[in-house]
Amino acid sequence: MTTSTAITASDLTAAREAFFAERANIVAKNAVSSVGIRAAARTPEGVAANAMSFDIEVTQGERTNQERSGRCWMFASLNTFRFRTIKKFNLKTFELSQAYPLFFDKLEKSNWFLENILDTLDEPLDGRLMAFLLADPISDGGQWDMFRALTKKYGVVPKEAMPETACSRNTTEMDKYLTRYLRGCAKRLRTAAEGGASAEQLAADKKQMMSEVWHLLVTCLGEPPARFDVRLRDKDDKLVLNGSFTPQEFFAEAVGMELDDYVSIISAPTADKPFNHTYTVSRLGNVVEAGGVRYLNLVPQRLKELAIAQLSDDLPVWFGCDVDQNFLRDEGIMDCAALGLDELFGFAIEGCLDKAERLDYGESLMTHAMVLEGVKLDSEGKPQLWKVENSWGEDHGRKGFDTLSDPWFDEYVYQVVVDKKYLTDAERDIYETEEATVLAPWDPMGSLA
Repeated sequence: MTTSTAITASDLTAAREAFFAERANIVAKNAVSSVGIRAAARTPEGVAANAMSFDIEVTQGERTNQERSGRCWMFASLNTFRFRTIKKFNLKTFELSQAYPLFFDKLEKSNWFLENILDTLDEPLDGRLMAFLLADPISDGGQWDMFRALTKKYGVVPKEAMPETACSRNTTEMDKYLTRYLRGCAKRLRTAAEGGASAEQLAADKKQMMSEVWHLLVTCLGEPPARFDVRLRDKDDKLVLNGSFTPQEFFAEAVGMELDDYVSIISAPTADKPFNHTYTVSRLGNVVEAGGVRYLNLVPQRLKELAIAQLSDDLPVWFGCDVDQNFLRDEGIMDCAALGLDELFGFAIEGCLDKAERLDYGESLMTHAMVLEGVKLDSEGKPQLWKVENSWGEDHGRKGFDTLSDPWFDEYVYQVVVDKKYLTDAERDIYETEEATVLAPWDPMGSLA
């Protein structure tokens, strides 16, 4: 750099004079410094457009709360599962255990991580791949395909069969010490390999490590039940399900969902991901034998059409989005028109990048999974507003529900999970037969909700 690139006193004077020459800047300064950016940018007309009335709507049980954990993808998945149970048995409400899949996700992710370490023994420790693998080996987050793999292998249980613990409600400490242990395992495996250890010895070492992971998880979360008793009563207090079940048996009886029929549809408009093609993400997954993830990339309009088709059949829709963008959290409103940030500051901040550019430049990715449970349509049948079940408890938003506007859907919804029967024949053929393009591990479509 040269001295000509430095900020000078005259630069500061010019900036100050330009700022205070505009009355709007002074008003914005006073408002933002008093109440914060989003509160000052809140647009009442935009908020008013988010009234909770819908043309198509499914009815769910009481709100759930992931508390201080990153389990939104699990809560969203289980909320789509429990909807079927509530409907099938005419229940007032019902909740599946979120601690149960958490246990097995941590176990499987640990195994996935150690397998990746064994597969990358020749990679330089200071390279980008190793830095990525070591950065967050057992994140709380996940994808639909990963939850499907967990459910197929381990089933589900009622919340009473494996209730929450201190470490499931707040995963920070458990994640911290499990991550530290796994990084230590990675060091031991790489050191052993450098010392000439055989593949058989490395496999034996890994098996012992996984035994210790199990030890840690049982200590934090308790032991998952292999069998449990169930007694469900409907709205009229009639006993509608009674018996002893394994987790797999309970899923088949109480949920009865054909998991392989549900597929992940994404909408990523970046140049490296042409629409109407399939994609996977290198080294992303949890259950080794289930493989990784698989996406079909379609335009946002198709995601909406597919979601509406499934809602019209009285079934909720799992979806993933960048939740914090244009979000009035306390009111539970995701709407580009509800915040006038560019008007507040007087230049483009929200508008400085389009959707593809936000993905390419690290400004946006999928951060949260929730459930679509309703949609408001205009006179031509086009969506205007979507009803969202969140997993932040009944005190959030409007009794646990949020809304998102249709323009917000275009900009910040990246994924929906729908029954593949709603796809066209051509789309289904692409999803089922095309060889998926492999994206880099750090691609934004590899983010974990």
